[in-house]
Amino acid sequence: MKLILVSMMALFLSTACVVEKSPFKEGKILGGKEVSAKTLNLGYTTYVEYCIQCHGMDGKGNGPAALGLLPPPRDFTQGLYKFPWVNYGELPHDEDFVRIIRHGLKGTAMLPWDISNERLDAVIQYIKVFAPEVWEGKDKTLGTKLELPADPFGDTYRHQAIEKGRKVYHVTAACTQCHRGYATKEEINGWAKELGTTVDIGADLHQLKSQDGEYNYKVLPPDFTYHDLRSITDVPSIVQRLMYGVTGSGMPGWKDVVTDEELWALAYYVQDLRETGADNKRRNELMDKLNGKK
Repeated sequence: MKLILVSMMALFLSTACVVEKSPFKEGKILGGKEVSAKTLNLGYTTYVEYCIQCHGMDGKGNGPAALGLLPPPRDFTQGLYKFPWVNYGELPHDEDFVRIIRHGLKGTAMLPWDISNERLDAVIQYIKVFAPEVWEGKDKTLGTKLELPADPFGDTYRHQAIEKGRKVYHVTAACTQCHRGYATKEEINGWAKELGTTVDIGADLHQLKSQDGEYNYKVLPPDFTYHDLRSITDVPSIVQRLMYGVTGSGMPGWKDVVTDEELWALAYYVQDLRETGADNKRRNELMDKLNGKK
């Protein structure tokens, strides 16, 4: 308890020492739009009040509360953002920051923040200052937003979507190259034969496989029956993420790789895996099958 109090006092003192009332004397052009000094100063004070504990005063994700957090807080100086609704690697729109700050990222220390719209906009603009080469200038353009394709299944044909999604996941899109598999080798080979193709099944089929990312730490693709999905709320949001990918993680966008119908089928299947994980009996039965116990 004494150590915690000392750490909190150190954080308070360090914060008090760095707060300036008006560090910005003039505005900036960020993401192709003008941002006033007043907005940046409000963003600065908002960031100091709410964000430096994890993200650090210099925006590098090295705040005092970051120690031991996995995944680590985002390093804003990289100018990389995992979960915007734009093409992989492109600049997010302000509404992408709004969505993430308002709703948080499940399974991480990034909680939902209920702050005024004025302060929310201001801190979004201030975050961009940490990556000037990425954001500053009239020539910076925001990413391309893709139209969500119509759902060809709906609740009526959800079961068919899940069955198709299993084949897309394990054969067509070969998701098991990075993610774990949820079918036996015999099932996968049978689906490949049905689809008139072959599939390379590794010895690590049912294992989690860490991947190299661009965030200076290993990225672990989630087990959909176990882990929280950071920015996912429902099937359409899964389709969005599949379309855009996860910037900096190695997860590419799949919009032009598989058909729209396959995207939706894959999303329904991932959602079914999530629901399987929420039901201990269903998940145990699936794991027993994969482990050869059933």
